[in-house]
Amino acid sequence: MKNLLAATELLRQGSYTCILCQQGRFLTSEKRGIVPLLCWLEEDRLKGSCVADKIIGKAAALLLIFGGAEAVHGEVMTHTAYALLREKGLAVSYGELTETIVNRKGDGPCPMELAVKNLEDPALAPATLRAALEGLQNKN
Repeated sequence: MKNLLAATELLRQGSYTCILCQQGRFLTSEKRGIVPLLCWLEEDRLKGSCVADKIIGKAAALLLIFGGAEAVHGEVMTHTAYALLREKGLAVSYGELTETIVNRKGDGPCPMELAVKNLEDPALAPATLRAALEGLQNKN
Protein backbone atom coordinates (compact mmCIF):
# COMPACT_ATOMS: atom_id res chain seq x y z
CA MET A 1 0.00 0.00 0.00
CA LYS A 2 1.39 3.31 -1.12
CA ASN A 3 0.18 5.27 1.94
CA LEU A 4 1.65 2.74 4.38
CA LEU A 5 5.00 2.88 2.60
CA ALA A 6 4.97 6.68 2.71
CA ALA A 7 4.08 6.68 6.42
CA THR A 8 6.81 4.14 7.14
CA GLU A 9 9.43 6.22 5.31
CA LEU A 10 8.38 9.34 7.20
CA LEU A 11 8.62 7.42 10.49
CA ARG A 12 12.14 6.26 9.65
CA GLN A 13 13.35 9.71 8.57
CA GLY A 14 12.15 11.87 11.43
CA SER A 15 11.83 12.04 15.18
CA TYR A 16 8.25 10.85 15.06
CA THR A 17 7.01 7.89 17.07
CA CYS A 18 3.80 7.39 15.14
CA ILE A 19 2.43 8.43 11.74
CA LEU A 20 -1.15 8.16 10.52
CA CYS A 21 -2.10 8.52 6.88
CA GLN A 22 -5.75 8.92 5.98
CA GLN A 23 -6.95 9.94 2.54
CA GLY A 24 -3.48 11.15 1.57
CA ARG A 25 -3.10 13.39 4.64
CA PHE A 26 -0.50 12.69 7.32
CA LEU A 27 -0.75 13.20 11.06
CA THR A 28 2.41 12.82 13.11
CA SER A 29 3.19 12.40 16.78
CA GLU A 30 6.29 12.45 18.93
CA LYS A 31 4.41 11.15 21.97
CA ARG A 32 5.45 7.77 23.30
CA GLY A 33 3.54 4.59 23.80
CA ILE A 34 -0.12 4.18 22.89
CA VAL A 35 -1.00 7.84 23.56
CA PRO A 36 -1.11 8.88 19.87
CA LEU A 37 -3.35 5.95 19.00
CA LEU A 38 -5.74 6.71 21.87
CA CYS A 39 -5.93 10.36 20.79
CA TRP A 40 -6.59 9.47 17.16
CA LEU A 41 -9.16 6.90 18.24
CA GLU A 42 -11.00 9.56 20.27
CA GLU A 43 -10.90 11.88 17.23
CA ASP A 44 -12.25 9.03 15.03
CA ARG A 45 -9.23 9.24 12.75
CA LEU A 46 -8.21 5.56 12.67
CA LYS A 47 -11.02 4.34 10.42
CA GLY A 48 -9.58 3.47 7.01
CA SER A 49 -6.11 4.71 7.98
CA CYS A 50 -2.60 3.44 7.53
CA VAL A 51 -0.46 3.68 10.66
CA ALA A 52 3.31 3.37 11.06
CA ASP A 53 4.54 3.17 14.66
CA LYS A 54 7.88 2.55 16.36
CA ILE A 55 6.40 -0.24 18.50
CA ILE A 56 3.28 -2.34 17.95
CA GLY A 57 2.32 -4.76 20.68
CA LYS A 58 -1.04 -6.30 21.49
CA ALA A 59 -2.27 -3.08 23.15
CA ALA A 60 -1.67 -1.02 20.00
CA ALA A 61 -3.04 -3.79 17.78
CA LEU A 62 -6.31 -3.91 19.70
CA LEU A 63 -6.72 -0.13 19.42
CA LEU A 64 -5.99 -0.20 15.69
CA ILE A 65 -8.47 -3.01 15.11
CA PHE A 66 -11.17 -1.33 17.18
CA GLY A 67 -10.56 1.99 15.42
CA GLY A 68 -10.86 0.46 11.96
CA ALA A 69 -7.33 0.92 10.62
CA GLU A 70 -6.63 -0.82 7.31
CA ALA A 71 -2.85 -1.17 7.35
CA VAL A 72 -0.14 -1.15 10.01
CA HIS A 73 3.65 -1.05 10.10
CA GLY A 74 5.62 -1.54 13.29
CA GLU A 75 9.35 -1.00 13.34
CA VAL A 76 9.20 -3.47 16.24
CA MET A 77 6.15 -5.71 16.44
CA THR A 78 5.28 -8.62 18.69
CA HIS A 79 4.34 -11.99 17.26
CA THR A 80 1.01 -11.66 19.10
CA ALA A 81 0.23 -8.29 17.51
CA TYR A 82 1.20 -9.56 14.06
CA ALA A 83 -1.06 -12.59 14.34
CA LEU A 84 -3.96 -10.55 15.71
CA LEU A 85 -3.74 -7.88 13.00
CA ARG A 86 -3.49 -10.47 10.23
CA GLU A 87 -6.39 -12.46 11.68
CA LYS A 88 -8.56 -9.32 11.52
CA GLY A 89 -7.61 -8.71 7.89
CA LEU A 90 -5.28 -5.72 8.20
CA ALA A 91 -2.30 -5.33 5.88
CA VAL A 92 0.76 -5.69 8.12
CA SER A 93 4.47 -5.05 7.79
CA TYR A 94 7.27 -4.85 10.33
CA GLY A 95 10.96 -4.16 10.74
CA GLU A 96 11.58 -6.67 13.51
CA LEU A 97 9.39 -9.30 15.18
CA THR A 98 9.82 -9.88 18.89
CA GLU A 99 8.23 -11.92 21.65
CA THR A 100 7.59 -9.09 24.11
CA ILE A 101 7.63 -5.35 24.61
CA VAL A 102 9.62 -4.26 27.65
CA ASN A 103 8.88 -1.28 29.88
CA ARG A 104 10.81 1.98 29.59
CA LYS A 105 13.14 1.05 32.44
CA GLY A 106 13.98 -2.19 30.63
CA ASP A 107 13.37 -4.29 33.73
CA GLY A 108 10.06 -5.94 32.93
CA PRO A 109 7.12 -6.16 30.55
CA CYS A 110 5.34 -3.10 29.21
CA PRO A 111 2.46 -2.19 31.53
CA MET A 112 0.11 -1.64 28.59
CA GLU A 113 0.84 -5.15 27.34
CA LEU A 114 0.15 -6.49 30.83
CA ALA A 115 -3.16 -4.60 30.93
CA VAL A 116 -4.44 -6.36 27.80
CA LYS A 117 -2.69 -9.70 28.24
CA ASN A 118 -5.94 -11.64 28.66
CA LEU A 119 -8.16 -9.28 26.69
CA GLU A 120 -9.71 -10.66 23.52
CA ASP A 121 -12.36 -8.06 22.65
CA PRO A 122 -10.90 -4.96 20.92
CA ALA A 123 -13.94 -2.92 22.07
CA LEU A 124 -12.74 -3.26 25.67
CA ALA A 125 -9.19 -2.09 24.90
CA PRO A 126 -9.66 1.71 25.00
CA ALA A 127 -11.17 1.81 28.52
CA THR A 128 -8.75 -0.83 29.79
CA LEU A 129 -5.74 1.06 28.46
CA ARG A 130 -6.94 4.49 29.62
CA ALA A 131 -7.34 3.05 33.14
CA ALA A 132 -3.84 1.53 32.97
CA LEU A 133 -2.37 4.88 31.83
CA GLU A 134 -4.20 6.72 34.59
CA GLY A 135 -2.88 4.21 37.12
CA LEU A 136 0.68 4.84 35.91
CA GLN A 137 0.24 8.62 36.10
CA ASN A 138 -1.14 8.41 39.63
CA LYS A 139 1.79 6.19 40.61
CA ASN A 140 4.39 8.75 39.47
